[in-house]
Amino acid sequence: MTPSPQRILIVDDDAAVQVSLALLLKQSGFDPICCDDAKAALDELARAPVDLVLQDMNFSLQTSGEEGLALLAHIKDSYPDTPVLLMTAWGSIALAVRGVKSGAANFFTKPWDNAQLVALIHSTLELSATLSPQRLNRQVLDKQFDFSAIIGEHPKLLRVLATLGQVARTKAPVLILGESGTGKELVADAIHRNSPRAARPPVKINMGAITPSLFESEMFGHVRGAFTDAKADRKGHVACAHESTLFMDEIGELNRADQVKLLRVLQDQRYQPVGASRSEQADIRVISATNQELAELVASGDFREDLYYRLNLITIRLPPLRERRTDIALLAAHIIGHVATQYGLGPVTLTPQALDWLSAQPWPGNIRQLKQTLERTVLLVGKSQLSQADFIDAAQRDDGAGQTRLGVDGMTLEQVERHMIEQAMEQHGGNISRVAQALGLSRTALYRRLERHGLGGGDEA
Repeated sequence: MTPSPQRILIVDDDAAVQVSLALLLKQSGFDPICCDDAKAALDELARAPVDLVLQDMNFSLQTSGEEGLALLAHIKDSYPDTPVLLMTAWGSIALAVRGVKSGAANFFTKPWDNAQLVALIHSTLELSATLSPQRLNRQVLDKQFDFSAIIGEHPKLLRVLATLGQVARTKAPVLILGESGTGKELVADAIHRNSPRAARPPVKINMGAITPSLFESEMFGHVRGAFTDAKADRKGHVACAHESTLFMDEIGELNRADQVKLLRVLQDQRYQPVGASRSEQADIRVISATNQELAELVASGDFREDLYYRLNLITIRLPPLRERRTDIALLAAHIIGHVATQYGLGPVTLTPQALDWLSAQPWPGNIRQLKQTLERTVLLVGKSQLSQADFIDAAQRDDGAGQTRLGVDGMTLEQVERHMIEQAMEQHGGNISRVAQALGLSRTALYRRLERHGLGGGDEA
């Protein structure tokens, strides 16, 4: 018996959009249903279940997007297992990102590319089946996959792990988004470790650390004599990742000229070493990561739209530590055990009050900051059992270089970043080159952050 086609609800007040999407969905084997506004959409959902919702952000002359966010909230509240894809224009990317953070599976832009949209719909439906509540169990997931390096069992983390298990066995490119310190590299490692490519080591690159003048040589290699210092042939990162995984961290720092060069490789998996007369083939699986919103960089013109779609067939968004506080005790026990072993110490435990204190902290630096705090306290206090007072005492001490602790309690990561940039700008008199060097950023990356935080551009030299 032939299974019934999956039902997809289209919510848009534009009849032309409804007709175009309905035709595309029918041709792709789906059963589309169209609605003009939020009330009609909720009535349709109450009448019969659907497998996916394609939802616009506005249903009237109002363009704030609040109507779309309100409908999304209703759907996620009443039908939490029904995935929602938001429709938006590039000018409303920030709004769409809010929607994703509020529970939407993903978003796509108008006008859309038919093939890309159908691929997004298929991947969203497949992931939705994987993320069913009965499968969101840490013990069940650990029996199927090796997630040993990722600690926690909060529902948000379990959804991430279930997604990892689903996509690991494929060759689909994955984009990992998350604040600094949330464990993006650990997630990339888990994808590779659970993939058919696990026999070969992954190749990892920090894209922000590659200067534009060396980009082609670093990524694609060079032949002997290609330039003055090229005394021998050298394989680039792409060649080294053949039949393995290429992990590109800080992908948002890549300048537009180098984005074009990377795009060519991703399109046909061919590259040409510097100075070579012919191109080479490389079978690579690409995973990229960034703490920036790539879609917003596309909207501002800093990141190529075509490269963005090449990188994000599957997007994994890691929750910050403050959104999975119930995992802090598990993380603390794991980290303390690792630190004690690393430094040859005896067993170290935490009092219940210390765990309560750790769980209540804002952790703007996420897991990385938690690890630094635990390691520092273990080494400075030297006790077999750590109390809340021990953590407070260690936090108030100098760091050994005469510098006092940066007060960040209660600040978000964005606020901490702004604070650090403001301090560096003041210290270096607004000199962009010196500020960028002090913060370990490229000038382009610093300009992006200055614009994002609404800070002045400073002096060029």
